[in-house]
Amino acid sequence: MRNLAGPEAVESFMIAAKKILVGVGGVVLSLVAIGVLLPPVARIERAIHIDTHRATVFALVNDFRQINKWASRFTSDPNVRIRYDGPPRGVGAAMSWSGSVIGQGTQSIVESVPSERVVTQTRSDTGEARTSFHLSEADGGADVIWRYERDFGLNIVGRYYGLLLAGIVGRELAAGLDGLKRMAESLPPSDFSDLEVEHMIVEAADIAYMPTSSEPLARAISEALGDAYFQVLSFIDEHGLKEAGAPMSISRAFRGAELRFDAGVPVSGIKSSTPRAKDSVRIGKSYGGPVIRVKHIGSYVTLGRTHDKIAAYLAALGLERNGDAWESYVSDPTRTASEELLTYVYYPIRPDR
Repeated sequence: MRNLAGPEAVESFMIAAKKILVGVGGVVLSLVAIGVLLPPVARIERAIHIDTHRATVFALVNDFRQINKWASRFTSDPNVRIRYDGPPRGVGAAMSWSGSVIGQGTQSIVESVPSERVVTQTRSDTGEARTSFHLSEADGGADVIWRYERDFGLNIVGRYYGLLLAGIVGRELAAGLDGLKRMAESLPPSDFSDLEVEHMIVEAADIAYMPTSSEPLARAISEALGDAYFQVLSFIDEHGLKEAGAPMSISRAFRGAELRFDAGVPVSGIKSSTPRAKDSVRIGKSYGGPVIRVKHIGSYVTLGRTHDKIAAYLAALGLERNGDAWESYVSDPTRTASEELLTYVYYPIRPDR
């Protein structure tokens, strides 16, 4: 009987093993050669057209809290913990997350060009990546490109991994853009890109004011304000008060065909003997706290469009109102051309995160 454990068997085994090693080595060398030729950067992008203004879309991609309203990246991990740092939006805004399914990571905005581009840097358990949104005006709306880029350098295995990312990341980008489109097109459609907006804190001030109402027509509002200001100014003179600011109109309610508002004037010199109410004029305090202030130049007739733009601005940025808006009429309409009238419009808001 032949001895299978003899020298001949060992030699046969060594020859077979050598052939296997040569074959495996060839495969490895082939994979390495192909890997060297693969692009070191995985670049994946998807595009969509959104039927709204670029300013609205930009606001939704320039703020991580807004992004997380339309993107679905964290829905797979119901126990994920998210933390926001830095400013609420724009360069320096940052977000970190920790979850049992999606792991840990951070993302920050490193570039922000209004209505044009937002670039973010991500660091997570799987490595570093760069994402960007590119916006352009098209057909009365906005074309949006969402791009994902990851540089694997000389990492051959990483380059192969980059090939696998195309399908996975591509689906996530497409789904996210669909969510962005739905949200953007559901918001007020006014283009607020030309608004001059300031975020500030205002102090409460003493005011003499008179509640009044009118039809929601420019001429009717002007007449109602004129009559109310006459009585407010008469009250101020009668009780030795001083005007301490521009006349203001505080919106209170809009019911049916009736607009209700307070015609007021900031005052100083109130004493304990000053009546807090007489006839229809009252003494009170204006709002104090966080506001946005919008500069309006032009006729009072066009203030309605400014209010529409402000409503769109607040919705796109996710800002909540915190009280009644008011207008402050800085210019004297008897001495200033209507196209040059300066009016400041104030909207109280909850603290901007």
